[in-house]
Amino acid sequence: MRQKTFINPIAWKGGKIRIIDQTRLPIELKYEDCATVSAVWQAIKKLKVRGAPLIGIAGALGFLLGFQQSKARTEAQFLRVAKKLRYRLVSCRPTAVNLSWALSLMHGIVETNRRRPKSAILAALKKEVDRIIHEDIQMCFQMSAHGSKLIKSKDSLLTVCNAGGLATSGYGTALGVFYRAKEEGKKIKVFACETRPLLQGARLTAWELKYNGVAVTLICDNMAADLMRRGEIDAVFVGADRIAANGDFANKIGTYSLAVLARYHRIPFYCVAPFSTFDLKLASGLCIPIEERDKKEVTTLYFKKPIAPEGVDVFNPAFDVTPAKLVTGIITEKGIIRPPFKKNIGALYGPSIKRR
Repeated sequence: MRQKTFINPIAWKGGKIRIIDQTRLPIELKYEDCATVSAVWQAIKKLKVRGAPLIGIAGALGFLLGFQQSKARTEAQFLRVAKKLRYRLVSCRPTAVNLSWALSLMHGIVETNRRRPKSAILAALKKEVDRIIHEDIQMCFQMSAHGSKLIKSKDSLLTVCNAGGLATSGYGTALGVFYRAKEEGKKIKVFACETRPLLQGARLTAWELKYNGVAVTLICDNMAADLMRRGEIDAVFVGADRIAANGDFANKIGTYSLAVLARYHRIPFYCVAPFSTFDLKLASGLCIPIEERDKKEVTTLYFKKPIAPEGVDVFNPAFDVTPAKLVTGIITEKGIIRPPFKKNIGALYGPSIKRR
């Protein structure tokens, strides 16, 4: 089967990084050029670029951009700039491990080539970015093939946030599974949770699925339980921003509640993520750092109109952690990992830890 990416959310164009500004969707599909490291940092922080795999790609491209613009000419300067770029860029989104993973790879390229001319280092950095992007595309295709085997024609599926082409190099993790099922001729329906407070499900997933011809129905987050009670959901598929060694994983806030509901209603609950999202140094989800974001995301309607009393206290974590005991399987490019997760993740991904 010949697959294709549906969306090109990021690219290297003329020495700049071209992104889709995802904060403008679904009203307009607008591209924006990031010409500085600060612009890349802001784009990731403000969710113009989002989704764990895409954040990693954006970080790698930001590193390339920063190194290209630096005045470094000696070995010591190369290493100093690389360290500064790595720690600067990793600070914008602490939960998504793909970002630190990609920046570690880029930093390693500079260390390995530090005695070579700057032009040679830049060429090596560009080659590494191209490899990361190509690898992400292939992993998405492989995950979709494994995940589609779990879907039957006429299934109704549920997802939260956005784990599609907009969150990756153009095909998707959880949504990639849906695309593959459709390409195989399976008639499926997807329910997309709106995903408060920033509505990634409403703005991005609903837009992307419609754009790609997948039947989608948008629901408010608090409607999922009733849909399950009615027998309307056959399986839940979600992405991940970081997966611990025992199978606990962090994903967009609201994922944990879906896992609890799915377990109560005896509905399969799957996480879809590539090996770059695993953090085998973390024993459990208790060790995953959780980003807390601006309270305005909760108290104002898309930063324009108040929807809560002025001065009210706000708790706004961007992610929650789903314990492994609620997960039916983790779909990866190497296959579907099933319980016991700690044993099976270690067996499958142990050799990959050296790439961190």
